[in-house]
Amino acid sequence: MRYTQLGSTGLKVSVLGFGGIPIQRVDPDQAVEILAACRQHGINFIDTARMYTDSEEKIGRFLGGEKREDWCIATKSVARDYRGMEEEIQLSLRKLGCEYIDLYQLHNVGTEADMQKIMEEDGALAAAEKAQRDGYVRHIGITGHKPEILEPAVSSGKFSTIQLPFSPLEQQTKSLLEQAVNTENMGTIAMKPLAGGALGPAGAALAYILEQDFIDVVIPGMDCPDQVATNCAAVSGQISQQDKDKLQQVVEQLGNRFCRRCEYCKPCPHGLNIPVLFLMEGYYSRYNLKEWAWERYHAMDKKAADCVECGICETRCPYDLPIREMLAEVHDVLGGEKPD
Repeated sequence: MRYTQLGSTGLKVSVLGFGGIPIQRVDPDQAVEILAACRQHGINFIDTARMYTDSEEKIGRFLGGEKREDWCIATKSVARDYRGMEEEIQLSLRKLGCEYIDLYQLHNVGTEADMQKIMEEDGALAAAEKAQRDGYVRHIGITGHKPEILEPAVSSGKFSTIQLPFSPLEQQTKSLLEQAVNTENMGTIAMKPLAGGALGPAGAALAYILEQDFIDVVIPGMDCPDQVATNCAAVSGQISQQDKDKLQQVVEQLGNRFCRRCEYCKPCPHGLNIPVLFLMEGYYSRYNLKEWAWERYHAMDKKAADCVECGICETRCPYDLPIREMLAEVHDVLGGEKPD
């Protein structure tokens, strides 16, 4: 494993970190096994969030048997006001079983109104700064998906790190990441490195990201020990021309209109598992697993055709995807007769 300094924080972190979204989908014992594999392979950076249901609790269960100083723990909250952030930080501390959190991030700041609110005197940043003075938080970061919204945060000098999507597929954040490093000496964290599993080959994609001198840490989600081992192998790997060509093919095929499986659209009030519906369509259309995907789609309790087009999911999507339209397309692809 390679290690680096996370911006000006003084934290020495593994260049490959653990993204905490997928362990929501595994049981607590499996979560401990996955995190133990991270330890075995030298990963010391863990990123999670209050909104990732029981992710903090599962990580806290693992940390209970670990030396706290061996780990750099990052979490985050979508609270925008002072009191809300204050409560969220204390809840994170309890769930994680930690006396302090290395990096607390103001999460998914996606609008100018969000930015204005967190920066006000009674906003979330002030609460995070108070927690920092009290020793509960060591460093403060910010995350989001839209570089034009986050640029004022970078220029403010008030944040130690920034977390943005970056991959061979998503390059729109490159200039802001470079600004964060070269102008503000901020730590940079690349999320969505595999585009929610849509981008492969995974090892080549991670190796590509880690070649960039404006990225400190990349945080793929991992839901089994084998994924940990595969991703760690990419840290020292070189990208073959064949893998570069495969990556380019995937990039050209996907474009910008696809689900990253961040799950921010959930829960659907009508019971649709929106990311899985898109995943089944991907298996059918892109990976030539037509019969497999068709059978699993038709076994689901709620299918794409059950969408009532309320639009709530679209208000939550950080990528502004036309989810209702895309669900209709899923049904067009998978709703017919079983493929031969």
